[in-house]
Amino acid sequence: PAQILTYLDGVAKVEETELKPRVGFLYPILTHNISVFINATREHDSGQYMCTVNVVDDVTSTGKNVGVINLTVLVPPAAPACQLHGNPTVGANVTLSCTSEKGKPSPAYQWQRTAPTLQVFFPPAHDQARGTLKLTNLSLEMSGVYVCVAKNHAGSAECSIILEV
Repeated sequence: PAQILTYLDGVAKVEETELKPRVGFLYPILTHNISVFINATREHDSGQYMCTVNVVDDVTSTGKNVGVINLTVLVPPAAPACQLHGNPTVGANVTLSCTSEKGKPSPAYQWQRTAPTLQVFFPPAHDQARGTLKLTNLSLEMSGVYVCVAKNHAGSAECSIILEV
């Protein structure tokens, strides 16, 4: 653990950490609310934060002076990459893949066909966790634009691919 912020004898001090320019007390200490803020959060700010309050001459303290909170910084998915695997000829099988290099939690992927007719896909052909869509026994009517949306609680991003059978 690393100390990031202290208040002692009426003086607030921000310790020399990478959080220094982005952290501070939310309210003046005299309000008895010692909430802190972290500006411009980053994924590596995730972790466990502990607040310890020590009151001078307090002999009744029995470990109730410590508060712990876990912080998880969510990261929206990066723009995914769409790829076609296989030879898109009549009667053949192909797999469309969609992967996003960033995202916390890991994004779920949803494929849909947008042109010429909207079509949504479901398992087993569509794997939302891996971002794959298996198209079997291709026909000319399966040609069109296929869009993959990578989505998590922090946001979404998409890519598309044109399938020409």
